[in-house]
Amino acid sequence: MKNKYQIPSLFIAAVMAIGVNSVFASERAEKIRVAGEIKVCIWPDYFAISYRNPRTHRLEGIDIDMARELAKSMNVKLTFVESSFSQLVENMGNDACDIAMHAIGVRDDRKPFMEFSQPYLASGIYAVGTKDNDQLDSWDKIDRDGVVVVVQKGTYMEPVVKARFKYADVSVVDSFKAREQEVLSGRADVFMGDYPYGKRMVALTSWAVLLAPDKPFAKTNYAYAVPKGETDWLKEIDAFLLKMKTSGKLAEYAEKNGLTEILVDD
Repeated sequence: MKNKYQIPSLFIAAVMAIGVNSVFASERAEKIRVAGEIKVCIWPDYFAISYRNPRTHRLEGIDIDMARELAKSMNVKLTFVESSFSQLVENMGNDACDIAMHAIGVRDDRKPFMEFSQPYLASGIYAVGTKDNDQLDSWDKIDRDGVVVVVQKGTYMEPVVKARFKYADVSVVDSFKAREQEVLSGRADVFMGDYPYGKRMVALTSWAVLLAPDKPFAKTNYAYAVPKGETDWLKEIDAFLLKMKTSGKLAEYAEKNGLTEILVDD
């Protein structure tokens, strides 16, 4: 006798064949289709994720590519809503966007305010320091007396670093640019970021060095977020992700944006 809760393979095949349209017919999806527009929250300073290139002024990154695929699958116009991690909870509650697509860290303190999709990326925490700081040239030298570590308010790094670092002083700033300024000014030794942001610093500056732990430090799944309680809409997003993973599109966009190392494709 079959388990009545087991999802048949034919159902998965149907999702793959049809796409997200009309599979679950959530209220949110119907609202989007009636309006002819899907509003996607992004953080435009997130390198390789949802980044506005200062040279071209165009948005690029894995979640820009994925958002375009989502809008295409629903046959609606795509509108990007500029947001940030500090605005995430507010924007999930005020209908500013239908979905947040900027590599949202799956954290327990966020769960009361939003629903998370299946993960598609996973990154630990890395440190970014300066090449000329000979006293701090490896991860194992960070958590010591006299070392100042900067984290950005609202990121998942903030509570993790505060809890796990016992000796270093942890400073919290409001913006990602403030993290860099604190380190460049000498007021701090390193700032904490994830793999995509660490890659940005090394690629786009002459002074930054990426310090990686020997083993993953606080590895966190990244997902998309939808408003709390909208579980039918969440099912559509999970169906979309399944299609993108199985078709190889997600892997293609991860490779395009240099994120294959942190891809979750199972």
